[in-house]
Amino acid sequence: MRWTEEEYMDYLEKRGETTAKSKPKPSKYRSKKTWIDGICFDSKKEAAYYTSLQLLMKIGEIKGFCRQPEFVLVEGNEKDRAITYKADFIVFHNDGRSRVIDVKGYESEQWKRTYKQFRLKYPDINLEIVK
Repeated sequence: MRWTEEEYMDYLEKRGETTAKSKPKPSKYRSKKTWIDGICFDSKKEAAYYTSLQLLMKIGEIKGFCRQPEFVLVEGNEKDRAITYKADFIVFHNDGRSRVIDVKGYESEQWKRTYKQFRLKYPDINLEIVK
């Protein structure tokens, strides 16, 4: 039996399933994904910060930067995975200092808990929130 596209869509609707043509769900914090240099950023603000870091690197203000450095907050074991935190950027300055940067439009309760865990585990690392 061969179905037309309309028949297939009707069949899916009757079953209560969504189709690929349905509207995509908006992001949790209403941020818009943005593509720059073939990289997908979670928000326009994060993408703008990336371009500013590129500029700072080109003019020699910073040595370099990395995207999405990962930090282990709670070690895992055989049964449970480790709890990790991915920052947006780590910036390396010419004088040897480094900063961990997280670009936020909104500080959720989950973020506040993660921030506390990060501070406890890594008290010597400077974590900056860019709003």
